[in-house]
Amino acid sequence: MTDADLFDLGTVSVREIREGLKSRRFTAEALTLAAMAQIKAMNPKYNAIIFENEAALAAARDIDRRIAAGEPVGPLAGVPIVVKDPMDMTGFPTTAGWKKLYSKSGGVDLMPERDSPVVARMREADAVILGKTNVPILSWTGTHANDSWAGPTINPAHEERVPGGSSAGTAAAVASHMAVLGLAEETGGSIQNPASAQGLVGIKPTIGLVPNAGVVPLSGNRDVVGPIARTVEDAAIGLDALAGYSSEDPKTLASVGKIPVSGYTANLSKDGLKGKRLGLYGPGWRPNALSAETKQLYERAVSELADAGAELIDDPFGGTDFATYREITPGTPFFDGRGLESIAYDLGLYLRRLGPNAALKTWQDFVEATDLEEVTGPGTILGFLYELPDFVEAIKSPNTPPAMPAFIELKQRYLELIDEVFARHELEGLVYPQMLEEIPELHSGDPIRETTVGELNIAGLPAITVPAGYYQSGAPFELIFLGQKWSEPALIQQAYAYEQSTLHRRAAV
Repeated sequence: MTDADLFDLGTVSVREIREGLKSRRFTAEALTLAAMAQIKAMNPKYNAIIFENEAALAAARDIDRRIAAGEPVGPLAGVPIVVKDPMDMTGFPTTAGWKKLYSKSGGVDLMPERDSPVVARMREADAVILGKTNVPILSWTGTHANDSWAGPTINPAHEERVPGGSSAGTAAAVASHMAVLGLAEETGGSIQNPASAQGLVGIKPTIGLVPNAGVVPLSGNRDVVGPIARTVEDAAIGLDALAGYSSEDPKTLASVGKIPVSGYTANLSKDGLKGKRLGLYGPGWRPNALSAETKQLYERAVSELADAGAELIDDPFGGTDFATYREITPGTPFFDGRGLESIAYDLGLYLRRLGPNAALKTWQDFVEATDLEEVTGPGTILGFLYELPDFVEAIKSPNTPPAMPAFIELKQRYLELIDEVFARHELEGLVYPQMLEEIPELHSGDPIRETTVGELNIAGLPAITVPAGYYQSGAPFELIFLGQKWSEPALIQQAYAYEQSTLHRRAAV
């Protein structure tokens, strides 16, 4: 029997990896070799990983050496992980899925002089980084990665359907058992959509909980980094490693005192839903109706939540004007883009962080080197920016932080209404179907029609997706638990209790 016979890449958990390494039942090297073999077998089909990390095996061997010597190792020691391409990682270009930012496709390479804080935290935790994953151009869509210079990512959970975006590659690497954990990032659904489309767990944190310096931005006001995993516990362990203050990202100062001392996996229990008051999806939140099959699946999930002891409140936002604040930005299929007006300023900050030897150092450099009008002109993928209320003024002075009064007013109103509704109904969370209908076909051009993107991202609230069954087509159906700022511990407990009481997820490959 070999070391690799002692674990199943499709089911092995972070906890089992910890225990297996500690007991010497298997080695980090064997686990990494198995993951590399899985990449060789699966990546040509799913196109999840676009850059493989040749240093992964050496990192695993060093972990084994330290364990053998009785030296301490980190909480993710030996865990095979992947990193979303827009996150800076030394030794690799950050391409953001765009041929203009990759020399081998005729563009320019952005080579960071140091890791982004989230990648640095993965290294500090002794995770074994297998590579970087595919995204659409500039992470612009929450549906697919079809326009990436590396080609489309395929959904292992349903190969004819979209994989979700923009963290399509990260989710596909986890769903196809190339990795146990993956780093994702969300501006408008890019954690929750791919996790839900591929039958996975995704945690979208409160803005300010996890640093996003060193990550190609769409909006410094909305961007958040979070984990994607197969189980709630694994995702929570990933969040433990990611969360907390970084001097490189001043907004993370708000997280001080908000992170549970005992970690996000503390108090996980199958009884975690008992007595919890949770609000259900309804027209008070959004007027969009669920498809017939989604409604049926959601009704079953509601029964399962009740059986697990939850107290459920129908449409708690009914009677408020909450639903009136959502707007679909002209030029987008199903997306409220408010908050992206600062993209020029945010990208300038990102470029400066690359270091003095960076190929591009300013927004102006970026515009000139990439023929930016190809993606920001009328009718292009980012052409909708000109429809945003404060963008035209912001772009006139790209080196000055924009005031964005319309976005700030909207964010304040969302937060006020959410706090009012939670207080009135004594809620501890909301639990919705993550999508209004099942995911579209891969090349249909149709968007994922979700239930929370926009409201969640503009308000900066946390959420966690969890598998809740399957459509007749085989496409995954998921719930999303969401709540007030800094409520990650409660949401994780709720999602864990639902997951463990139903065990809906099945392996994709």
